Amino acid sequence: MVKQGLRERSKARRREAVIRAAFELFAEQGYDATTVAEIAERAEVSPRTVAMYFPSKQDIAMSKFSEGADRLTEAMRERSPDERAVDVLGRWLLAEHESGDDEMVELERRMFVANPELAALRTARMDAAIRESTRVVAEDLGVAPDSVGPRMVAVAATAIIIELFTGAQESDLEQAAVVALRLIEAAIESLSRDAD
Repeated sequence: MVKQGLRERSKARRREAVIRAAFELFAEQGYDATTVAEIAERAEVSPRTVAMYFPSKQDIAMSKFSEGADRLTEAMRERSPDERAVDVLGRWLLAEHESGDDEMVELERRMFVANPELAALRTARMDAAIRESTRVVAEDLGVAPDSVGPRMVAVAATAIIIELFTGAQESDLEQAAVVALRLIEAAIESLSRDAD
């Protein structure tokens, strides 16, 4: 792992401060009611600095979720040939849970609960992960990537992931993940029987 220099660490801290401030404000007063100037003031940076890191408020609101979706997409792309889609998903869920800042995860959850209009954006940001998961499930089943079954599993898995990260309480998250993986595995198994 490459050690970050002082400048890179300073940029990362400012970026996190902007995200934290925005999540707090979006949860407290709503997404639409929050201005970039208010985010900048809470983060103790200039509005120009906010714009340097994030072209829009939407980019701030979706930043953590999009990063996680990108990591899932990458995990699906880089899976080993003997690794099932559900195993990749389980590994990704564990990594996301272990690497997450509990306070930031809770802030993000509160932000999404307080701003249902952001929900559609979460699904849209999962599009690449859905496509890649569809391909991987189709490979696991030995069916064409445009078959309806693998896409339905990928879309259902997306809904489950969103619920895990925004609906499940921290104390229930591990159990919820186990149940989620069982549901996804059962769906894939059902498709496998249908393919035979």
